[in-house]
Amino acid sequence: MRKLWIAGAGALVLMVGFAFRAQGADADKGKEVFDQCAACHNADSTTKKMGPGLKGLFQREKLKNGKKPTDATVMDIVNKGGNGMPAYADLLSDEEKANLLAYLHTL
Repeated sequence: MRKLWIAGAGALVLMVGFAFRAQGADADKGKEVFDQCAACHNADSTTKKMGPGLKGLFQREKLKNGKKPTDATVMDIVNKGGNGMPAYADLLSDEEKANLLAYLHTL
């Protein structure tokens, strides 16, 4: 019982920490981060450039990989890259990634 309580408390701390980070995210700064993505992705349409258009990204039923568009699944793509997209795991700070997600939610 104690292990279950500790695991639940740990998960709560992680969720609260992520929520606080996400609340502090700045979509305007995320748009600046997105400028480097704009060479390959449209922000204002679903039309494909080199990569998919991202308008309405978080309203979609699923991503091209079949997964639901959540912060975690989108950030996994940003971090790992793939299909010609470079990995940004070490190129963007945690703050830049949070700001980018905040901006992507506005599309």
